[in-house]
Amino acid sequence: MSNLLGLPLGMPDWLLFRSRHQPYLFVISSTNLSSEQFDAVDHSRSARVRCYQCYRPRAMCFCDRIPTIDNRTGIIILQHMRERFHAFNTARIVRKALTNSTLLVDHNLPLADRLAKLSLADDVGVLYPGPEGRLLTDLPRAEHPKQLVVIDGTWHHAKTLLRDIPQLNELPRFRIEPTEPGNYRIRREPNDTALSTLEATVAALRSLEPDTEGLDELVAAFDAMVQAQLDHPKARDGWRENKRRSHNTMGIPRAILADLSNIVVAYGESEPGITKEGKVGCKRSPRGRDRRHPVVWLAERLNTGERFQAVIKPRMELPSDFLDHVELPLSTWNGSMSTSQFVESWSAFLRPQDTLVTFHASTRRLLRNAGALVPESVILKSVKYDPTHQHATLESFLQSQQVSVEPPSHPGRPGRRLSSAIALTRFLNQRGSSAADMTS
Repeated sequence: MSNLLGLPLGMPDWLLFRSRHQPYLFVISSTNLSSEQFDAVDHSRSARVRCYQCYRPRAMCFCDRIPTIDNRTGIIILQHMRERFHAFNTARIVRKALTNSTLLVDHNLPLADRLAKLSLADDVGVLYPGPEGRLLTDLPRAEHPKQLVVIDGTWHHAKTLLRDIPQLNELPRFRIEPTEPGNYRIRREPNDTALSTLEATVAALRSLEPDTEGLDELVAAFDAMVQAQLDHPKARDGWRENKRRSHNTMGIPRAILADLSNIVVAYGESEPGITKEGKVGCKRSPRGRDRRHPVVWLAERLNTGERFQAVIKPRMELPSDFLDHVELPLSTWNGSMSTSQFVESWSAFLRPQDTLVTFHASTRRLLRNAGALVPESVILKSVKYDPTHQHATLESFLQSQQVSVEPPSHPGRPGRRLSSAIALTRFLNQRGSSAADMTS
């Protein structure tokens, strides 16, 4: 069976097709319609016509405003595949406007192969920002490049293209020096002087061949496209504001970016796990086999220094390897409190606005297993404090950053782990404050 378009039923309920006589792409939002229903469709809502050259809705197509420019300097654009169908991709506009231009679209390694097969001029260079590049406006005419390779993609993609295409690193680099911010307000740029591919290419051509006609008209068409998008009703209602990127690259939670007045850092040791054979051991028990309770729970409120210490009666005999693991003698549990007493004491210690900070999510889970109150919490291990993973332990990382760790207030491994978690929390708070100062 097939629908009215002659396609099998069960096809996706959207289709793209092109008219034989018009360079437009028609987007039909539903294909599973009877012919009567199809005739009744409001095409303003169910059918959307797009230009297949700029991939913009026909009502916002600006292809007829793009001039034809006879540029002398060859432009070779290497475009990352992810940018190919982006509606605001300016490389397509450049390719349509410049008669002496080539647009190569692919993933990194195939792009490297395609670039290697091109016939490049002897004095070809790469247009790329950076202090190592020569400023085009400073070059004497005899040293002007005859070809420029332009990289098109996000800043991340541009860096990977440089990394994965060795030929680019063998070519001389040239740069431009923008005198004012770009007008590409519909996509976020990494800094105030960053330019779109179109703006950068035009700036380069203005430096190399200022007499070439049509460059001003090309910029005008680009500006009109940007303004039309910003004036669109959906853009006014829901368009993302082009804000400065946060310098909080570690992803530090907001709770510990503040003054730490409601931060409680905690660490807990759980009772030994039970192996599949039913033996008690200090290693983690199989997932879901049991819900281990805390046998030691330590916490400190950072702004006041208040401390909570609880040694909780275990539900089983503690083996010697477990005691070695936590670096505590068995006598530590003499006179220990019951689980219910721990739950009551912990609730009395907490305040309504407290945020709990633990290094592992499993530490917080101990509270839930024991039936204790679990306030709003932050897991330090989720923070990218060591993005290169050079340090096997938290203690090693803190030492590498020369972060001072206060002497433990409790003996053994629990006290040492709590001190490290407190030190990391304060370190992230200071690092986050420094990043905030950079954006202000």
